[in-house]
Amino acid sequence: MTALKSTTGLTFASLGVRDEIVRALAEKGIETPFAIQELTLPLALAGEDVIGQARTGMGKTFGFGVPLLQRITSETATRPLTGAPRALIVVPTRELCLQVTGDLAAAGKYLTADQEDGGQRPLSVISIYGGRAYEPQIDALHKGVDVVVGTPGRLLDLCQQGHLQLGGLSVLVLDEADEMLDLGFLPDIERILRQIPADRQSMLFSATMPDPIITLARTFMVQPTHIRAEAPHSLAVHDTTKQFVYRAHALDKVELVSRILQAEGRGATMIFTRTKRTAQKVADDLNERGFAVGAVHGDLGQIAREKALKAFRAGEVNVLVATDVAARGIDIDDITHVINYQCPEDEKMYVHRIGRTGRAGRTGIAVTLVDWDELERWAMIDKALGLGSPDPSETYSSSPHLYEELSIPAEATGNVGAPRKAPVKRREASSNSSSGATERPARRSKPRKRTRGGKPVTGHPAGAAVAGDGAPEAAATATSGSGPAAGNGTRRRRRRRKPAEAAAPAN
Repeated sequence: MTALKSTTGLTFASLGVRDEIVRALAEKGIETPFAIQELTLPLALAGEDVIGQARTGMGKTFGFGVPLLQRITSETATRPLTGAPRALIVVPTRELCLQVTGDLAAAGKYLTADQEDGGQRPLSVISIYGGRAYEPQIDALHKGVDVVVGTPGRLLDLCQQGHLQLGGLSVLVLDEADEMLDLGFLPDIERILRQIPADRQSMLFSATMPDPIITLARTFMVQPTHIRAEAPHSLAVHDTTKQFVYRAHALDKVELVSRILQAEGRGATMIFTRTKRTAQKVADDLNERGFAVGAVHGDLGQIAREKALKAFRAGEVNVLVATDVAARGIDIDDITHVINYQCPEDEKMYVHRIGRTGRAGRTGIAVTLVDWDELERWAMIDKALGLGSPDPSETYSSSPHLYEELSIPAEATGNVGAPRKAPVKRREASSNSSSGATERPARRSKPRKRTRGGKPVTGHPAGAAVAGDGAPEAAATATSGSGPAAGNGTRRRRRRRKPAEAAAPAN
């Protein structure tokens, strides 16, 4: 195992990366490699199997992406890129799938592949994930692709259907392997591994290394080098992240969060909840208070989730409320604040959540709100991570220490402007629709009246004779549409067959 070492002055070019990739990375402002990249690239570029372990946000994507792109484009003399997949990257979530695809496409924008007619084409990288139609993904595979990034379930489906051919792979990557374990994808991964040639380079990247992941690595990797980009005893929490923990009442949490969102220097912010219902409720409440908020959780469709993430990345909304599962793979570097609206389940989830801020050398603030019934769970998290805050201070939206510690202006209130959404209008529209529905029986009463020869009736059997005689009271009742339709069919048949008996009172 290689431990963290301090290196200075290294660049991607000095590590042996191709000029085309170096130029593409420089255009994204990436010139100096992170520690995990410094340690991984020499081994990975040489074709060795690698296990990379580093905290979230430490640059693992280019740690495997750069060697992957270089290998499949450097060996074209012996194995030309024919449009059959040459590299496969398996990721746990749709969001991470899109992010990795975008990063690799950007890094490989100047790489090309030879065509049969002697010309060249751009390197092709596509994403394969569930929640979207099969047809566009199948069409992309049939047109030809060099690198596939996908989630286990959809990858396995397309393999079993014969659309995704894995027999020509040169490189396999499992990214965020611990999260795939948590989500139950290990059996699918094992099925995928059985369809991949043994002669390949394998890389596995993960923030943590639980026993099942170590066992998996031993079965499909050949003498891998295990690289840690941090000291073994260090926490998986960025040193530049300031952590605050408050005991907060459930009924005051939205008010409290509203103040935190007005802190000085507050930029893009993620708010984590444990349940989908809470995530949507918090997002709706904050929108009502004038904040620009989006939501990502399992009750939303994939298109809605992608739209919310796109708006968050573009700065159209600067607060994103998410559940733990939905937030897996969301990789945004410039998040300034993370708020745990509900206490995480365990220390691992706590690390995953607050690892969204304080990334790439930036400073960040993590705030955890612990309700009274969550104190025991928080005490276990605090003990496991050695945070030194087993008994958080009781805090409300009006507590002076909250304003002081988080640099919140004294004049901050629970609202910052007009509501950004109008749920009242939606309810009004719904009520209008309902009232319209109640008017339809009155409109249908006219054709029912005409089936009796145009004579108004009250709808009561005993009053049918009177109605037949043209009583004005019955006419008024029928016009108002209040007469029930029940029994009309029976009276209609009696009047048509035996008109003389219709005048007799019903027994």
